[in-house]
Amino acid sequence: MTHSVIILLVLPHTQTCNTLIHKQYMEDQNCLLDVGPTREDVTGEGFPAAPPPIYTCTLTPELVAKAREQLQEKPEWRPRDVQALRDMILKDHPNLRTRLDDAFLLRFLRARKFDYDRALQLLLNYHASRKAWPEVFKDLKPSAVKHVLDLGFLTVLPRPDPQGRYILCLRPGKWRPNDYPFVDNIRAIYLTLEKLIQPEETQVNGIVILVDYAGVGLSQASNPGPLLAKKVVSILQDGFPIRIKAVNIINEPRIFKGIFAIIKPFLKEKMAERFVLHGSDLASLHRVIPPSVLPEEYGGVSGRLDMSAWSRTLLEAEEEFVVEFCQPDPLEGVILPDSMLFEGEQAGAHGEDSFRHLRSQLYYCY
Repeated sequence: MTHSVIILLVLPHTQTCNTLIHKQYMEDQNCLLDVGPTREDVTGEGFPAAPPPIYTCTLTPELVAKAREQLQEKPEWRPRDVQALRDMILKDHPNLRTRLDDAFLLRFLRARKFDYDRALQLLLNYHASRKAWPEVFKDLKPSAVKHVLDLGFLTVLPRPDPQGRYILCLRPGKWRPNDYPFVDNIRAIYLTLEKLIQPEETQVNGIVILVDYAGVGLSQASNPGPLLAKKVVSILQDGFPIRIKAVNIINEPRIFKGIFAIIKPFLKEKMAERFVLHGSDLASLHRVIPPSVLPEEYGGVSGRLDMSAWSRTLLEAEEEFVVEFCQPDPLEGVILPDSMLFEGEQAGAHGEDSFRHLRSQLYYCY
């Protein structure tokens, strides 16, 4: 059977065009139904490849069962659930420039355990973050953050943990305020999350974050103030379809008490509970991340920490990020509710007062 092409980006951005895509999707519905798990496709670096535009479930039987138990995802209801979210977008936000294919919408459904309303709000937040923070999202592509990747600020470990979760490793001590603006680090993190969330395995398993604070001093710690911290946390918690299952902090200095004081007010209770501080105790780290997947630098047996593999993975995906992010504002002409997650200018005065108070805490801890 011949499959017609599903347009990934809805252009031009009118209700008529969206309706045509919706109609085309319905004509091919029999071709897009779940056909069961297939052999895992793995790239040369060991990272799972993104699913194809026309959706075919790539989850193993074990992950299908896990998704059913933890995310309320039922394969027999999957086409209905995706269509329900698509209908909500077409009806309530017909001018929203967004992908409507199954694979993309499933990211948001899985991140919100197939609650249609919460999945739609997450999708709106996802696009709203770009409008609220143009300095992060304008012309966002890997080549624009190559200097961050070359510095070794972040990488993704090549092997997942026993729960199938890939590990995002951040090393803020590698950055100095005179190197480049801190927002470039956020741009690199966001691109990494976008690449990580493509495989369905990550959508079900989630990810783990490992933050090595070795070398972090007062100059790095005091640079991202409360407003910046709030935006980052807001995006990670409410504006991006990824499940962060744990945040492991190692080699944190005394000053980390002040750093966490900046972040904690914006964390939801469940997320705050997922922060684990190990200090320099690698045995403590190994209780949650086994040495078999860790590099030698962290007491592991998986070779030296390789910063270049993930850098190549991102840079090789340059074209897909240009298509995704170097386009007109997806929210142009879209009216959003007043309860969006970013307050913007209104919170400025309060944020500055809070920052002055917290900066004094940083000096005290230091």
